[in-house]
Amino acid sequence: MILLTEGASMSRLFDLDWQLISDSCLMIIAIFVLFLVMSRFLFNPARKMLNDRKEKIQGELENAKNDMEEAERLREEYEAKLKEIDKEAESILSEARRKALNNENQIIAQAKEEAARILERARTEAELEKQKLSDEVKKEIVSVASLMAGKVVSASIDTAVQNQLIDETLKEIGDKTWLN
Repeated sequence: MILLTEGASMSRLFDLDWQLISDSCLMIIAIFVLFLVMSRFLFNPARKMLNDRKEKIQGELENAKNDMEEAERLREEYEAKLKEIDKEAESILSEARRKALNNENQIIAQAKEEAARILERARTEAELEKQKLSDEVKKEIVSVASLMAGKVVSASIDTAVQNQLIDETLKEIGDKTWLN
């Protein structure tokens, strides 16, 4: 009998019996349940963590790109402002030069007016001095004429001699002096 049992057991190829099939089914179900539990508690959180990390990195890359664009925009804006400042400084300098030239021209014009007033005052003073001298000359002529008249009276000269003396005196003084 032992031979038969050994032979009978040999007749089965995989030794499949109901116990093995049920154990295999239970193991498959346990593995599937274990896969679902691990998927739920291990794989999904790991995937979620990886996706979150990926999104975070993507967001940081986007922020870095936006920051770079903002920095570039600010750099261009500052360069434009620097150019504007240069232009404004140049316009301020040109305005200052223009005002300086205007001030220079005004000062020159005032100096010319002052010089003209000084010259006019000098001319007026010269005219007054000339008039004063002319008056003094006339007074001198009158005093000379008085002396001469005194001499004529004392000498009792005739009128022809008197006229001759007056003519000589006038010639010595000059017609222009007498007429002034």
